[in-house]
Amino acid sequence: MDFTRVTEQPTSFDRPQPGVDPADPRGALVRTQDPVRAPGTGAALPAQARSGGESVAPGAASPASPDASASGGTGQDTAAGPASEHSQPGAGHGAEPDTHRPRPVPEGIPVQPAAGQDGRPAQGRDGRERRTGQVTPPGQPTPMRRDGDRLRFVGAATRRIARGIDLDEIVMGLCRATVPTFSDTILVYLREPLPVGDERPTGPLVLRLRRSDRIPPDRDTEGGFAPIAPPEPSELDSVGEELCTVRPGSALAEVLRGVRPVFTDAPAARAALPELLGEDGAPAVPQGQRAILAPLRGRRRVIGAALFLRRPERIPFEADDLLVAAQLATHSALGIDKAVLYGREAYIADELQRTMLPEHLPRCTGVRLASRYLPAAETARVGGDWYDAIPLPGSRVALVVGDVMGHSMTSAAIMGQLRTTAQTLAGLDLPPQEVLHHLDEQAQRLGVDRMATCLYAVYDPVSHRITVANAGHPPPVLLHLGGRAEVLRVPAGAPIGVGGVDFEAVELDAPAGATLLLYTDGLVESRLRDVWTGIEQLREKLAATAQLTGPDHPPPLEALCDEVLDMLGPGDRDDDIALLAARFDGIAPSDVAYWFLEPEDAAPGRARRLVRRTLSRWGLEELSDSVELLVSEVVTNAVRYASRPVTLRLLRTDVLRCEVGDDVPQLPRLRQARATDEGGRGLYLVNRLARRWGATRLSTGKVVWFELNRG
Repeated sequence: MDFTRVTEQPTSFDRPQPGVDPADPRGALVRTQDPVRAPGTGAALPAQARSGGESVAPGAASPASPDASASGGTGQDTAAGPASEHSQPGAGHGAEPDTHRPRPVPEGIPVQPAAGQDGRPAQGRDGRERRTGQVTPPGQPTPMRRDGDRLRFVGAATRRIARGIDLDEIVMGLCRATVPTFSDTILVYLREPLPVGDERPTGPLVLRLRRSDRIPPDRDTEGGFAPIAPPEPSELDSVGEELCTVRPGSALAEVLRGVRPVFTDAPAARAALPELLGEDGAPAVPQGQRAILAPLRGRRRVIGAALFLRRPERIPFEADDLLVAAQLATHSALGIDKAVLYGREAYIADELQRTMLPEHLPRCTGVRLASRYLPAAETARVGGDWYDAIPLPGSRVALVVGDVMGHSMTSAAIMGQLRTTAQTLAGLDLPPQEVLHHLDEQAQRLGVDRMATCLYAVYDPVSHRITVANAGHPPPVLLHLGGRAEVLRVPAGAPIGVGGVDFEAVELDAPAGATLLLYTDGLVESRLRDVWTGIEQLREKLAATAQLTGPDHPPPLEALCDEVLDMLGPGDRDDDIALLAARFDGIAPSDVAYWFLEPEDAAPGRARRLVRRTLSRWGLEELSDSVELLVSEVVTNAVRYASRPVTLRLLRTDVLRCEVGDDVPQLPRLRQARATDEGGRGLYLVNRLARRWGATRLSTGKVVWFELNRG
């Protein structure tokens, strides 16, 4: 039997591909299995129903096979030659029929190009594909012949989609998995904005083109594609509108409500294309079953749509391809739903951590600050580590670093409460050991096992001294101007939350040009090293970094922080890391003037004379009138209620700062004086003339200060 005769007159067990010309070489015929005969009989068992619902009676020839009787009604070809290419493996003479092999299906989805060992489809010596007998054109994907190929493709595609953790990765996985294996072009539309969880979307349904992929002009020969000429420009290259508003009751709304993928040659889908693609894009969609519109439905609602397109020269989609599109759409929609939820969780975690930590460090007199924070991992963005810098009266600054056990939402919540408590206690100007004592009491009130470590230090730029109290935290490291790094000897203390423990404070020198480094244990401790080994490595790292800038120039703070974090190797990130670096510039004694004034009526006049002489010595005579007026008003308010001597201090830094202290704890407040009032305008003048001003309550009274620009 020659090949032409089989093509024109198929036997009862040969059926052409539906919708394809039998003479078309792309529509190679598929030969089904021989019917299984019952033991001891010459009759064949009833054949399975065909896709069209027809069945073949035992021993009867198919209506489309008038020549079946010529072969004795056995369904086996007696002639040798090309007809054997259409037989199932193992179906020849003397072979036991394979009753468990699945029936072949018509051509549908192209397989992945890398089918052979060399990345190309398996072919015989004559250039024909071994399974189908087709001649595969160079560079063209090989057609699938079995349901198993579809299952393997769906499995590989869903695995690729499931690998994505964020929205872009999932959409990209869908596009890369389907082009060119399943379609030549894909357009993915997603709802704008995407609803999160149980949120009810407000406003009209708007779809935005998230991504579109097409077969590239130049195929990658290393990926299994044969080098071919660039394809001719097609109308598919211009398909797609950026934004689409779905009108209620429209054809597109009905298709999306139906959830199931549909061919675009259906009347409802064809009417929906102009709304989705625009009036100019809809005509570019090929006719016939070469486009599938698949709604993307998440857990509760439709969140988008995917449009799969094939070029007119490609084999059209089949009915089974709708099932493939449904699987791809379902897995992609559920993945997008989870990615949106994960993105919201990550956003909440980032916002929580950001609000728990200082948004920016304050500018304090006589000290420069830099900080870093690293979470334990990308999946654990929040933790219990924190740092803080709190300005104190007298141009001092409190430096705080702490670590709550764990790196979870609970740890972050406890950290936020302890940080707020520390800021409140610092505002009361309590000694460092008293601050830790009150933090310990607060941790016990928060619950059982609310443990944390904390280090609290107060730097005075005038006296060039620092007072440190520790609660079970790693000791700070001081980098001197000459490049020597030393670990400060401070009492270790017990962690916060233990209760019933006294804390000690030590006072140490803080020379100008030195750098104090406060950190959490995540920087120096890991599974690969103990804490003291890590502290020694940190000390050596600081000393080596300081040698690069020379003995007379300290390393820049930001670069120093980056160098410190570079000491972390692979696998060293077991915990959160909080880092606070303070460069001590101090205030020279020649830039400080300090006096005591008795609480008497002559005090304001004496204060004006002292200020005038000091500003003249500093070369700031242009500020004399303003400073004398403001000092007179503030000192007058202080001596009116004070019972002890009033303090007056001038500090010359980048600004001129004036501080007046008394023993009255009540803070002054700014109010609008009436026209008939003889007083009450002092703070109003301070507020209008000063660059900044404020009042801070102390344990022994208060301090009112103001600052003026030096010009």
